[in-house]
Parts: sequence; structure tokens; C-alpha cells
Amino acid sequence: MVFKKLKIFLEMIKFEHTVFALPFAYTGALLTEKKIPASHDLLWITMAMVGARTAAMSLNRIIDRHLDARNPRTAGRALPRGLLKTGEVWFYVLVSFLILFYSSYQLDPLAFRLAPAAVLVLLTYSYTKRFTWTCHLVLGFALGMAPLGSWIAITGQFHPAPVLLGAGVLFWVAGFDIIYACDDYEFDLREGLFSIPARFGIKRALYISTAFHAIAPLLFLAAGVLLNLGVLYLAGVVISVGILFYQHILVRPDDLSRAGVAFFNLNGTLSVVLFAFTLLDIFFPLRVF
Repeated sequence: MVFKKLKIFLEMIKFEHTVFALPFAYTGALLTEKKIPASHDLLWITMAMVGARTAAMSLNRIIDRHLDARNPRTAGRALPRGLLKTGEVWFYVLVSFLILFYSSYQLDPLAFRLAPAAVLVLLTYSYTKRFTWTCHLVLGFALGMAPLGSWIAITGQFHPAPVLLGAGVLFWVAGFDIIYACDDYEFDLREGLFSIPARFGIKRALYISTAFHAIAPLLFLAAGVLLNLGVLYLAGVVISVGILFYQHILVRPDDLSRAGVAFFNLNGTLSVVLFAFTLLDIFFPLRVF
């Protein structure tokens, strides 16, 4: 029974979607000294990311459970169907936050002191669609903390390069979240929820998403210039542009049927690609900047 409940919980929070932010956390860690960090740092950065992401998704499912029950797209989730109890999910929230705080304690003291601020952002996001259409940017900010958090976890300092990288993540995430939100356009209007599609319409929302996805690689590139990265990192950014471009070919205002592919497969690929090419650039530093 315990393992069955755990399986349902992991499916509910889409645990596999951790792939979106974790590679950027690793990228931030790699770039601190342009080498693979110590195993101790990698372990606790990984645990902190898993804890933060699990807590955030669990909170989202709890906070939105009544909305999810009324939305045909989400009515099959575990809490609306009664497959999990709210108290059980709160238990996972508590455990996840404990993992986040303990992991940050194992890293730099500044990371530990900033952990409550990260928790505040994660808690705030789920409420934002009730009062602002900038909710997509708040989600982007939450995931964009990953590279800066990893940098601070290792160095104990702020630096403009991971800030630029995190800003790129912000616009990348906000862009694909807008596409994802188009599926809930009619529901959001009916329920009085806020989103860019609900505020501006699907056609304009996709234009805004495209603009965000034009900004993101420019910020990735700016981080590379600041850190004097080379040809292979640039190649990763170029491939990322291609992935984003293809994503916008898949979705049109009159055909959102492939938005699921655009959301998961392509975006998961982008984060892994940029991390992989950053790693290659560190091992084979062919400079152009």
C-alpha cells in the first residue's frame, strides 16, 4: 500500500519533470570553476533541487485541488479523485522542505540563509494565477533560481553570470508555460483566473511566448560571453534556438493538440542539451568570446 501511494504521488507531481530545472542547476555548478564540482556539492545540490521541486508541486496540487476538480483537463489527478488524502500530500511537503533545508545546510552558509526566501517563492507561485497574469513569470523565476542557487551553494557569492543564466531560464519557462496555459483558456475565463492567454487571447499569448523564447537564448549567450565560454557552449545555445523555433511550429492558435509534445519532450531536451554542451565546452574549451 505504501509503495502504491508513493507511485501515485510521484505521478501526481510529475516527478520526471524535474529534468526541466535540474540540468540548469548542474550548469550553474559547472561554471563556478569550469570543472566538475566535488561529489559532496553535486549530491546536496541534487537533493536540494529534488526537495524544492517536490515541495513546490505538492503545494500546487493541494492549493489547486478544488480548481483541478472542476477542470476537465485536471479532474483525473490524484487529489480530486480521492486517490490521495490532503494530509498525506502535506506530509510529503514537510519532508521535501526538510530535505531542502538540510541539503542547503550541507552547502554554503549563504545558501542555507537564503533557503526561506526560496520557500516563499515556491509557496507564492500557486496563488499568483488568482490575482495576476504575470504568474508565468513567477514560475519562471522559481525555476530560474536553480543556476544562481547552485553557484551560491558552491562559492557563497552572487555573480552576474548565473543571474543572466537564471533570467534566461525565467523567460524560457514563462514562454512554454504560456503555451501550456492555452489549453485552459476557456476554464480560466470561466473561473476568473489570471493568465496571459486569458488576458490577451490565445493568438497574442503565443506571440508573447515567442518573444520570451527570443529573449531566453540571448540571455544564455550573454552568460557565455561574461564567462568567456567557447564554441561548444555557443553550439548548445544555437541548438536551443532550433528547439524553441520548432516548438512554435507545433502550436497554432487554431491547433493546440500538440502542446503536450511542445511542453514536455522539447523543453526537457533543451535543458539537457544546454547542460551537455556546457560540459563539453569545459572539457574542450575552444574559445570564441
